[in-house]
Amino acid sequence: MNDKFFEQKQEKQDRIINAALKVFAQSNYRHASTDDIVKGAGISKGLLFHYFTSKLGLYEFLFDYSVRFMLLELSREVKRSETDFFVLTMQMERARMQVMRLYPYMQQFLNMALKESMAEAAECTRQKREEYQESMRAYSLQADYSVFAGIGSADRMVCLMQYVIDGITADMSKQHDFTPEKLYREICEYIAMLQRMLRQE
Repeated sequence: MNDKFFEQKQEKQDRIINAALKVFAQSNYRHASTDDIVKGAGISKGLLFHYFTSKLGLYEFLFDYSVRFMLLELSREVKRSETDFFVLTMQMERARMQVMRLYPYMQQFLNMALKESMAEAAECTRQKREEYQESMRAYSLQADYSVFAGIGSADRMVCLMQYVIDGITADMSKQHDFTPEKLYREICEYIAMLQRMLRQE
């Protein structure tokens, strides 16, 4: 499957993947337009369907590719022996930074796809979605949450951290001089600040 696509030069593959990631990241499956995808990729709709057969085929490929790529980067950056919540979070964010260098909309696409409600799109990605979610749970279970004892529930602290990361990402991604490296440094600064506040308790 998708052999014809992988026969293309890497630059062309990435151009098509990035165009599709952007469109699917900004719309749910039903409203994502293949016209917008081919316009962003600089190819014809006929060629897109030559590679992926249908919109659903493209979506399934994109989700599978994104899960594989994201989990590969996480496995490279995150140490399985790490239990410090803050260090673990920085390692995971570094992995996402590496992904963002090549595929700026991949994490946003995964987030959108995990909430997809259209039956055919949700069903074709069900197995990979479960694999991804289980892998992410495994990373979260590495952390020692006892550091938060006495100041609030671990679940709320995890949510607080995610709100911080999501907010920084949303703000910085709008800046004209945005880079994944700058985003990562800013996130690490906030994580370090939270660590210092925790030590003062």
